[in-house]
Amino acid sequence: MKTDDFLKSSCGWLKGTGQYGDIVISSRIRLARNLKDFHFEARLNQAKAKELIKRLEEAVHSCNYLKKALFVRFSELSELDKQLLLERHLISREHSLGKGERAVCISENEIVSIMVVEEDHLRMQVLQSGFSLSEAWRILSQIDSELERFLEYAFDSQLGYLTACPTNVGTGLRASTMLHLPALIMTKEINKILQALAKLNLASRGFYGEGTQASGNFFQFSNQITLGHSEEDIIDNLERVLRQVIEHEKEARLMLFKKRRGMLEDQIWRALGTLKSARIISSQETISLLSLVRLGLDLGLVAGLDVQKLNDLFLLIQPAHLQKLFGKELSAAERDSKRAELIRSHLKSIVLV
Repeated sequence: MKTDDFLKSSCGWLKGTGQYGDIVISSRIRLARNLKDFHFEARLNQAKAKELIKRLEEAVHSCNYLKKALFVRFSELSELDKQLLLERHLISREHSLGKGERAVCISENEIVSIMVVEEDHLRMQVLQSGFSLSEAWRILSQIDSELERFLEYAFDSQLGYLTACPTNVGTGLRASTMLHLPALIMTKEINKILQALAKLNLASRGFYGEGTQASGNFFQFSNQITLGHSEEDIIDNLERVLRQVIEHEKEARLMLFKKRRGMLEDQIWRALGTLKSARIISSQETISLLSLVRLGLDLGLVAGLDVQKLNDLFLLIQPAHLQKLFGKELSAAERDSKRAELIRSHLKSIVLV
């Protein structure tokens, strides 16, 4: 499997299935782990980094869930390849920009990825479609246990798993979900929601996680504290709180549909009209307009395209994906033109209801 192969199939976490699949795009569980016999990343020399990567590669090939996974060193990847993996949420921005010996392991269906030598030695994550935190944790817990048969983690009996950042000490677990909340934006309720979540120690981030702002009405919510809590407690707490956010979004959608349908249809249909006719369009504008079309699809106001194909567009219109799809390096202006061409092709069958 090569990085270009990812373009031939859809991401498993973009299926549009799972509980609350109309609002919850994806669920992610991430574990931070460090190996006992190695310095943390900040003091890790390149010889030791190579040794660490080799040791992990051997462990991965012994793990049942990852036998067919792609394991690749960053020295084998172009900058465009790394950008592609970032756009598919398989590596972080920090990992893509890091220098020196690094690697990544990606499962065949893109559900699992392991960043090697990021902020921690291992950043393992499982992504699932819909509101599926418990299922994501089940898979990742199994992988973590299998790897621990071959690797000795840095662990303290009092503190738990030791990590580069103190906020990850303990379980090393971060649980997050990506929610599509256009109705809460339209009804101007979103700020109250974000303020309430901040008081509950839940972080709010954008489409690409830490360091990014919300765009296209997409928000990622995650826990901020891992020390002193079990994995199950962290997940249960996040699920409980986010169910309330989901209910608020559902109520806002229902209110808009019943009481402000004319305004709602106007915004959705204008967005669709722009996407189907534009000859030049930026990625930021595209994401905002696709968000409205996605809302229209969920509410039955547009038809002719399934949710997964629409979700795929959020990735395909990104810079690295466009350049891979068209097989050449593209300037910003050329990308805006090719993006519009791609969107017109994908949305030609979608119609107003």
